[in-house]
Amino acid sequence: MYAIDPLARTLCFSDGKEGMAFVNNKWENRCSDLSYTLAGNGSLVSGIELNRVAAIVDLGTANDLRARYGFDDAENGGVGFASLRVEGDKIMVLQDDGNPSKPTWQPLREAAKLTDVKSSANAPIQLGHIYLLRIADSRDKTSQQLVVKLMVIAYRPEEAVTVRWELL
Repeated sequence: MYAIDPLARTLCFSDGKEGMAFVNNKWENRCSDLSYTLAGNGSLVSGIELNRVAAIVDLGTANDLRARYGFDDAENGGVGFASLRVEGDKIMVLQDDGNPSKPTWQPLREAAKLTDVKSSANAPIQLGHIYLLRIADSRDKTSQQLVVKLMVIAYRPEEAVTVRWELL
């Protein structure tokens, strides 16, 4: 996402494209699930569309996750990010992969913070940090919620942020 690009400062998780669009020579919101703003020295913002609410949780780095949850991983490895998944109504993270044919999982404690949704939920951008997002519709409780994991893989303050993301 690019700070001063009117289209690509936002991201749509439904199709992976820009969240804004030029329509009939006007600038319009198309699907802005995540936005990059310069506020606060660079922040990720979600829950900015009409009737949308969101929560963002910063899980720290891959090394932070490994230290908190005790699974094996290389320094700055990808196991923590890769292992984040939804199981029923819980978000899980790897506990032990000592037996590759039967890994064990544990609930991600920080997932409880995803229940505190609000308009314009935000988190400071930190290179290498892993985040969880939950986006819901404040009026239509039957609409599908989005739960997304993402990692900041490149960051040039006041210019651009690149994220690796996956819907859970």
